[in-house]
Amino acid sequence: MLSRTADHLYWMARYMERAENIARILEVNYRMSLMPQSEVQVEQAWGATLRIMGIENAFHERYAEIGADAVLDFMIFSPDNPNSIRNCLRLARENAHAVRGTVTSELWETTNGTWLKMRDFTPEKMNDQGVSNFFEWVKFRSHLSRGVTIGTMLQDEALRFIRIGTFLERADNTLRIIDVKYQLLLPAGEVEGGAADYYQWSALLRSVSAYEVYRKVYHDLITPERVAELMLLRVDMPRSLARCMKEVFNNLRVVSNDLSAETERRAGLMEATLRFGRIDDIVKEGLHNYVLQALARIDDLGNRIANDFLVPVMPLEDEQAA
Repeated sequence: MLSRTADHLYWMARYMERAENIARILEVNYRMSLMPQSEVQVEQAWGATLRIMGIENAFHERYAEIGADAVLDFMIFSPDNPNSIRNCLRLARENAHAVRGTVTSELWETTNGTWLKMRDFTPEKMNDQGVSNFFEWVKFRSHLSRGVTIGTMLQDEALRFIRIGTFLERADNTLRIIDVKYQLLLPAGEVEGGAADYYQWSALLRSVSAYEVYRKVYHDLITPERVAELMLLRVDMPRSLARCMKEVFNNLRVVSNDLSAETERRAGLMEATLRFGRIDDIVKEGLHNYVLQALARIDDLGNRIANDFLVPVMPLEDEQAA
């Protein structure tokens, strides 16, 4: 497959998945902001979201204060934010348009239709219809795109690059959700969730479609440690880091080429570490440090995949031990 074609398919999938995950991050913050808490707590929550997405400075260049309305506008509609939901859906559509001859007509129509609908959304329309309803619409369109992809695409390299993009992006965003929410909800030094608000942990689980899964797996009260275990190490949880890395590794093995041995090794090492990992060891190490290291490894994988298969976005740094 031509690297340019693979590049468009990979980024089409990443941008669609990114739009969904941004909607999930915003939804959990929005739900929590409606619960009884101080203005300082609300501002801290929105500020943490901006920091973990790496857009805090860009936000402050355009808005004087951190608040729900300003953050939602910046992360949903702003043309100046390259990772706003609007820009993600536009870029997903542009990448799909570039490979219309490779994707099925159903997938193209789904992606194009999502962008056309998003283009007509305004903050006023979103507020009239309900902010939560808008987030559900974004998630539904991403689910629809993924279902159409699996249901209509040939099981060839094109599908593999779409799947690699989807799960690498999902892994990145799952880690970001864990980091920002775990730090805010877990009091300093507390491992078990006694003082943490049950409803806030429930909102976090619902944001990654994991509330019912948690109940089925643990049959018990929601605790921070088990939430982290579910989202990091449970390979049977669709949005967990372990599941994402298993999918990335398996699909990389199918499309492997003469350049990709080291990339496959690093993906396989991360997948194996998660498969045999224990949450007690991660908590003892420090969840925040663990997340930062995992994010760095995912970023490294993204750069290596670009250099091995796609259109390189930056020079590959010297080899270093993973």
